[in-house]
Amino acid sequence: MRKKLGVVITSVGLLLAVAPALAHHAFTAEFDANRPIKLRGTVAKVELINPHSWIHVDVKNADGTTTRWMIEGGTPNTLLRRGLTKKDLPIGQEILVDGYQAKDGTNRANGRDLTFPDGKKIFLGASGPEGPPPDAVKP
Repeated sequence: MRKKLGVVITSVGLLLAVAPALAHHAFTAEFDANRPIKLRGTVAKVELINPHSWIHVDVKNADGTTTRWMIEGGTPNTLLRRGLTKKDLPIGQEILVDGYQAKDGTNRANGRDLTFPDGKKIFLGASGPEGPPPDAVKP
């Protein structure tokens, strides 16, 4: 009986330990370094959540319609250390985002740089300011 209980507790512990790893992904798994994108729009929603923050941006199209983009950034703690807080991104704030589009072609991108109207720039990525991993870019 004790052995069964030990096996069950160990199994549950391992499953709980693996769950966060399943939620996390590498840049190259979802985004294409060969598809850089530049988006100018207004902040619609900000989610400073782990493991990645998301900034939702409404971008006006040439035909007058609006498309909502989801921009992935680093963890909330990483962005805070770079000087970005949620109050820096009020709804309706115009921003410019440089990043890399999702491989599946959806309106999602991995953000590299966020530029405010006053020219202030923040690196959004989860790692250093060099952008995607060198092996992600194909010549």
